[in-house]
Amino acid sequence: MSPYQYVVLRCVPRVDREEFVNVGVVLYCQQADFLAAQCHVEEARLRGLAPGIDLAAVRHALAFVEGVCRGDASLGDPATGDLGTRFGFLKAPRSTVVQPGPVHGGLTEDPASELERLIDVLVR
Repeated sequence: MSPYQYVVLRCVPRVDREEFVNVGVVLYCQQADFLAAQCHVEEARLRGLAPGIDLAAVRHALAFVEGVCRGDASLGDPATGDLGTRFGFLKAPRSTVVQPGPVHGGLTEDPASELERLIDVLVR
């Protein structure tokens, strides 16, 4: 079993209202050399929370997170460090429409399967 850490990505359309919808999970497992994100946007839920939400901006922010996980160098410095550094960047709080929740952890034999399980339980 390998220890891992994860954050749930939240769409926070209006920071002042402190309301959010879970839209993804980022999972990091150092022992398995694994960093990946999986995202799922429920448009109806987001529009119910914020009718004027810019869904393209939300999808763009999530694509950025996925690119950082993959190490897409075209995204600049956040995507060029080692996996731990990239996870550190992704788990840091920011005042944007997509924010990471608190860091949680666990043990797994298969980080990719665990990411799939977490996205099913926490997002879909």
